[in-house]
Amino acid sequence: MRRLAWFALGVLAMVVVPSVRNLIDQPPSPSPSSTPQGGELVILTGADESTGGQRQLLVDRWNLENPDTPARLEILSRSSDEQHSEMVARAQSDFPNVDVYNLDVTWTAEFATAGYIRALEGAVDVSGFLEAPRKTCEYDGKLWALPFNTDVGLLFYRKDVPKDTLPATLPPGRNDLRALVAAKPDLKAGFVTPLDHYEGLTVSALEAIWAEDGDVYDAEKDLVVIDSDGVRNGLRRLADAMKPFENLPPAVDPQSKGFREDTSRAAFQRGEVALMRNWPVAYGQLRTGDRPMTDFEVSPLPGEGGSVLGGQNLAVATGTKNPPAAQELVKFLTSAESQHALFRDGGLAATRTAVYDDPQVQQARPYAPVLKEALGKAKSRPVTPHYALFSSIFQDIVTKALSDEGQLPADAVTRLTKALRGQII
Repeated sequence: MRRLAWFALGVLAMVVVPSVRNLIDQPPSPSPSSTPQGGELVILTGADESTGGQRQLLVDRWNLENPDTPARLEILSRSSDEQHSEMVARAQSDFPNVDVYNLDVTWTAEFATAGYIRALEGAVDVSGFLEAPRKTCEYDGKLWALPFNTDVGLLFYRKDVPKDTLPATLPPGRNDLRALVAAKPDLKAGFVTPLDHYEGLTVSALEAIWAEDGDVYDAEKDLVVIDSDGVRNGLRRLADAMKPFENLPPAVDPQSKGFREDTSRAAFQRGEVALMRNWPVAYGQLRTGDRPMTDFEVSPLPGEGGSVLGGQNLAVATGTKNPPAAQELVKFLTSAESQHALFRDGGLAATRTAVYDDPQVQQARPYAPVLKEALGKAKSRPVTPHYALFSSIFQDIVTKALSDEGQLPADAVTRLTKALRGQII
């Protein structure tokens, strides 16, 4: 019996040991996150403002080349603030049904911290991207997205305004306004910029503050610095500019307090103002539609303050059932070929450097060198997981300041400091 027992153990060992050896010698089975699967990929995004719907055309091309993993654009509100609320609500739902988020550049930190998106996997080549847009895709030492399109404020001016009379800074001063009125006497105001209570107000206010060498947040010190002469001067100039002076119209259209990008563009198109701050996509929008306009030029925003950096980034949703395909879709939509099409044919500012030097692009978009120059001076808004709250509180502060001769509310520093930490008072 004892010999039979040892024989049985020996046979068992001969069966088990090779099986264990096979498990060790063979490569491990791929994890579910790296196994390609079929099925539709949903891209949650804001409205496509490109000429000719270039985003959809790119998705159509992807679908032809990848029939097993077709993509679909799911369009949200045009408002950036409403897009943010809708995306967060979807990310927090039990069944988000999202594979790729098209995020505003200011939301990367929030979506990464909250676990709504996943860091990109493997060695992703980012060498061809412009530095500023690429940096908005990084947070906490990881790459979370790739830049889909970038944005920067440009100064649009009518051709009947001589270029040598353009203001040296914004908003225009009184001497600047006299020169503008002399060139175009029927002006209602010199300049228009979005000041409605939404993200456009944050952008316009920051640019007015930067023009006076002020700032709102010191990233190195992690400190709110809104209580400074530069901030006060910038907001005071903006408030004063909306008042008429002597026989001159206001330097800034007072109706700007209710304007967004589209209503600003309409006022400029009607000839009510000589100058406009807007995003590059407005160039194509002005030249198309029911009342095309061609008698205008663009330049970078004047002065050393620079413009706010805008744009959108594509990130892979944490809840996607097919991370490899979702990441490949992100890479496809941000590739050099896709970036050429988005800018050349659609007017969405490219995130890749080489696009701006392409002769075909420069022929289709003659303002490409101006745009590239402006992007070189662009500045990012504060990077924080609580950016949406920060911006909302900042808008409240600016609205009160503009209604009070540019004076900051007494609780401005406290409220913004709390907001940057996700707290409301």
